[in-house]
Amino acid sequence: MGLMGLHKVKGNRFTEKEVCLVCDAKYCSSCVLRAMGSMPEGRKCVSCIGCPIDESKRGSLGKCSRMLKRLLNDLEVKQIMKTERFCEANQLPAEYVYVNGQPLYPDELVALQTCANPPKKLKPGDYWYDKVSGLWGKEGEKPYQIISPHLNVGGPISAEASNGNTQVFINGREITKVELRMLQLAGVQCAGNPHFWVNEDGSYQEEGQKNTKGYIWGKAGTKLLCAVLSLPVPSKSISNASGDQLHSANSRSILDHLEHRTLQKILLVGNSGSGTSTIFKQAKILYKDIPFLEDERENIKVIIQTNVYGYLGMLLEGRERFEEEALGVMNAKQSLIEDEEGDAKTNVKTLYSIGPRLKAFSDWLLKTMAAGNLGVIFPAASREYAPLVEELWRDAAIQATYKRRSELGLLPSVASYFLERAIDVLTPDYEPSDLDILYAEGVTSSSGLACLDFSFPQTAAEENLDPSDHLDSLLRYQLIRVPSRGLGENCKWIDMFEDVGMVVFVVSMSDYDQVSEDGTNKMLLAKKLFESIITHPIFEQMDFLLILNKYDLLEEKVERVPLTRCEWFQDFNPVVSRHRSNNNNGNPTLGQLAFHYMAVKFKRFYSSLTGKKLFVSSNKSLDPNSVDASLKLAMEILKWSEERANICMSEYSMYSTEPSSFSN
Repeated sequence: MGLMGLHKVKGNRFTEKEVCLVCDAKYCSSCVLRAMGSMPEGRKCVSCIGCPIDESKRGSLGKCSRMLKRLLNDLEVKQIMKTERFCEANQLPAEYVYVNGQPLYPDELVALQTCANPPKKLKPGDYWYDKVSGLWGKEGEKPYQIISPHLNVGGPISAEASNGNTQVFINGREITKVELRMLQLAGVQCAGNPHFWVNEDGSYQEEGQKNTKGYIWGKAGTKLLCAVLSLPVPSKSISNASGDQLHSANSRSILDHLEHRTLQKILLVGNSGSGTSTIFKQAKILYKDIPFLEDERENIKVIIQTNVYGYLGMLLEGRERFEEEALGVMNAKQSLIEDEEGDAKTNVKTLYSIGPRLKAFSDWLLKTMAAGNLGVIFPAASREYAPLVEELWRDAAIQATYKRRSELGLLPSVASYFLERAIDVLTPDYEPSDLDILYAEGVTSSSGLACLDFSFPQTAAEENLDPSDHLDSLLRYQLIRVPSRGLGENCKWIDMFEDVGMVVFVVSMSDYDQVSEDGTNKMLLAKKLFESIITHPIFEQMDFLLILNKYDLLEEKVERVPLTRCEWFQDFNPVVSRHRSNNNNGNPTLGQLAFHYMAVKFKRFYSSLTGKKLFVSSNKSLDPNSVDASLKLAMEILKWSEERANICMSEYSMYSTEPSSFSN
């Protein structure tokens, strides 16, 4: 075929190449079209057309490379990728798939691939299949999917199919430890090593018994638990509009293929106050049609209203402390002024003093908070107290106290946002806006797990494409927010995330001068947690995206408080223009320099411990576009990870450890 003259091996390791799906030959952009011709079966050498593909490359079928997109027009790329996926020569050979110890016949493979809920990304290998419940897994491993039950494929299931060692059985198979844990947490009685009979809908009974004892997946909490433990839950069957059974893998619709795409898991973690809760809420608002259900919004309303009283209580405690300090200073400078009744303090006023009526309300509120009875305020009395809350907030003494908020360690920066709108927020008919929910504390539990399944919305350009052309925009993702205490020294949750695609670690840049209750710098605490996660064996093969959060707060603070307040940043000595705030001359601002410096510090720290290179993104606290950009970067990193197995790619600038590789 005259291929010997092609530049098949020229170039270095950074030269982009296209790989033959059969013989693994690699071609650069100058010769790939001559080597592969019109690609009637996809990316194969002309001499390899008609041959079965290398099974290790099955995962790359239909995933177009950047090289082809540059060399061919969109219509040509679409046709090549379609034929690559569905041509007969590229289909999976039935005898390569073993189910319950037996190789499949061609008609069994067709039945498996064309059922309502087929196995995802079926590859050559050994699998076990529980025909009663539909549970499906790789031989010797826990189940990872529930497919259509009652398919006549493979042999009978073995008790040792999943290599379980729990002495608890489901439909004759000894289950694994993680399955047993799920059953126990779901309330299923497993004492006495029972044998369960489980149907496809999750109903179960003990073998030999007729009465259904319950439904394994009947509770929403169980489904969340299964997501965390990487165990499957039943999905709705896919109905065929025509009602006809498809009889070949080639005729299977593209929409069916898309419906069963793989769920990519992203772990979101950071210390308390880093902003993981806000990022998680932003993702719900950005990617879900109905981010918060009606009952969720009602609960959020109560949380916000309770928080408003809590913020006011912190200010009132601070006011009392500051008033006592001011009085002490006055006593030291002059003698006490006594009134006719001998009261030494009646006529003494300070900047932090309030009137009798507001003082009475203040004393009552502080007493109620101290007793833990703040809930008695809601809901009926909320309207009654709202004017007093607003009046207190407007009072000069409280405003003076608020100016010293840095001395009130527990008062969050969002307090003023809600206190400014106390009348509206504390009314019984108040409905939180999406922005209110973003600002609100306590909406996403800091002590529990939270999961969000979503897809990135299509762009205007993608909406006009055929379904086969926008696979990337329809990929499904699961964002799992984990409390930092669960990933600390005790590693409460860490072993449950072995199938996570990547980890997103969040650091609040404005924490560089903050200290925890034990006096430790919060940035050093973030560094310690980061180290414990990146060095854990579970995450050894995963990519990490570091989100340096609260860039807007950093820009404002670093002008007042030097970055060197954190001992890890002692070598930050920027040279900046006197007129850096205007930045009209193109020079970086002090905030930009600080961000670049932190990014490089974390990158070099990560590289020193793992030998790998870290992705970094900056975030602004409450900017949805910023969160959207960071999560889309996570999506791209996941895609790049898949491509790296088949395509030799040049390194992106974000891999660099130099400050010039970053952008805001």
